[in-house]
Amino acid sequence: MKNKIVFLALATLMSFFLSCSKDDNQGEITEPSGTVKGTLTVKNGSKPVGGALVFVFDSKNEIHYTRTAADGTFTLLAPAGHRDLYLQTGNGSNFRTTLEIDVVKDETITVDPTLCRLEQVANMAYVPGSYDKIELIVQSLGYTIQSITHNDLANYATISQYDIIFLNCGGKQNTLNAQIDTNLANFVTNGGSLYASDWAVAYLTGGGTNSNSCNLPFGFISDDKMCAINNGASGFINGATIPDANLAAAIGFSTLNIDYDLGSWEQINAYDPAFWEALVMNPSNNQPLMVRNTDFSGGAVGTPVGGDDTGWVTICHHDEATNSNVTITISASAWAAHQAHGDTLGPCQGNANSGTIYYTTFHNHASGNIGNTSYILEYVILNL
Repeated sequence: MKNKIVFLALATLMSFFLSCSKDDNQGEITEPSGTVKGTLTVKNGSKPVGGALVFVFDSKNEIHYTRTAADGTFTLLAPAGHRDLYLQTGNGSNFRTTLEIDVVKDETITVDPTLCRLEQVANMAYVPGSYDKIELIVQSLGYTIQSITHNDLANYATISQYDIIFLNCGGKQNTLNAQIDTNLANFVTNGGSLYASDWAVAYLTGGGTNSNSCNLPFGFISDDKMCAINNGASGFINGATIPDANLAAAIGFSTLNIDYDLGSWEQINAYDPAFWEALVMNPSNNQPLMVRNTDFSGGAVGTPVGGDDTGWVTICHHDEATNSNVTITISASAWAAHQAHGDTLGPCQGNANSGTIYYTTFHNHASGNIGNTSYILEYVILNL
């Protein structure tokens, strides 16, 4: 988002970022309070949104928050009065909704379900692939996404318009283009987020249409960070585990069976756990099946990518009630009050400028019959 570096340049506070350590905080409300209930769904209302942050502020700029359950429901104890209710996924920069509500002392209000829907802020694009159709899932949730070509990735003016780019399996051409590598590195360094699936790992770590060995030329992530080899066999991986507590809570399960309908999928042979967070694991070899990075800084810092979102800023809010921190996106006009409160610009974890990279070995089959992995992919889309 184009607000990031502008606000970071204006920051005068000490930039220390502590990890977010608490996912639910009803806080110590000394003011009169009431209860807010609702169910958050995607844009078209077809699916619930689990794991979203729901919060309000009191008169002292203290946050009161909870997270939606896997079925999208939430219950929040909030200070009475006219409040802005924020509903956000990820860090709030790409998907969020803000509603005005009136909290009544000692009463429960229920948010209108037709209003309680997660809005798209991000400009999104995808490179079509022969084997993955992630764009169909994006569109099924009611969100818009534009198609770009592999060759478009060589034009930074084109890709810098977007906040999120999806690199589908089977979309990379059997060519080596250093300009694409440079552009993708700069895109992520300046706030853009990437999804890459299966063979599209070649965009990340090198190779032609896929990665068939370690230490291949090109790519923009160094080989010591990850090696994937396309020697996976078709069939099920049963009992895949989800070690990430936030992901498991958001989708409502922590194990699943994954159907790899075709062979030659990219198995992660080695990875650096200091660089990648493992989100889904293969129990047979203890190697990840999906990973995430939020701390990439390998490109040149420049103008933030994406749409014009200058009215909002992502911050690390300090919750005095629990002495913990939470990443949120707020109106830029409210920043001065939060700065006085002791908050800092940028997320609580990771690089303040960087976007997010998700790499997954499983993806949306052309047939669309992907079982419980659909819930994981929906989570990825909404948390890029």
